[in-house]
Amino acid sequence: MASRTNSDRTGTVTFGFDWLSVALVLGGVLLLYYVVPMASLFLSVPAGDILARMTSPTVVDSATTSLLSASISTVVATLFGLPLAYWLARTDGAVTKGVLAVVVLPLVLPPTVGGIVLLTVFGPGSPLGEAAIAAGFPLTRSLAGVVLAQTFVASPFVVVTAKAAFESVDQTLEYASRSLGKSRLTTARHVTLPLAGSGILAGVTLAFARAIGEFGATVMMAYYPRTMPVQIWVAFIELGLDNAYPVAILLVLIAAAALLILNTVASNPWE
Repeated sequence: MASRTNSDRTGTVTFGFDWLSVALVLGGVLLLYYVVPMASLFLSVPAGDILARMTSPTVVDSATTSLLSASISTVVATLFGLPLAYWLARTDGAVTKGVLAVVVLPLVLPPTVGGIVLLTVFGPGSPLGEAAIAAGFPLTRSLAGVVLAQTFVASPFVVVTAKAAFESVDQTLEYASRSLGKSRLTTARHVTLPLAGSGILAGVTLAFARAIGEFGATVMMAYYPRTMPVQIWVAFIELGLDNAYPVAILLVLIAAAALLILNTVASNPWE
């Protein structure tokens, strides 16, 4: 009910709102704003047509590129992000806060700005970019460019989420291991990492989902080979909305799979 009656100590009856119900109604409007477009996407085209279009060479190529590049980006982000997350979790002070701010910065930058930032370092006009081209390994308009863009925008998810997971580990267990003569590295491998494992997996999953859905920085760094988000944009611009549906639905399914992982084998960082 939207309203209710209350009696104070004098016996006077007052009327008021059940604010929990009001919150549900107002929040429900936003919830519908999420659900209705998603449902509309799947109902816009018959399932048979969607399955037929998903087998087209352009869709298959873009899906292959996205899965490969996102996997590489996630491995790179994990390989370098976990040590940084561990250091952030076990240190404190102004330097730590400054490093954390740098880590989070790619999350708040507009993706196209992130792409421009990367081009200043890896683009054809930069010393590193020119050297890579001379060596026959261009860092733009290539799979390497896609990986560089995806790693830039997705790796903070590994660092921030893993940092929280490391901080949740009881440090007395680490102290006990160190008191038995174990090194910090051995303690991290056999005590800290297993205990923080579910949180780390959550960060890795979020990084993969973010990488595979990245568009802005990717289209700046590597229009080719096309990833799924770039293919959606090209199909929409050149052929219309209907031709963008198959890849869009595929990306939604991948995002749903990521959420399933977060709520089953990983530790959901939002709960």
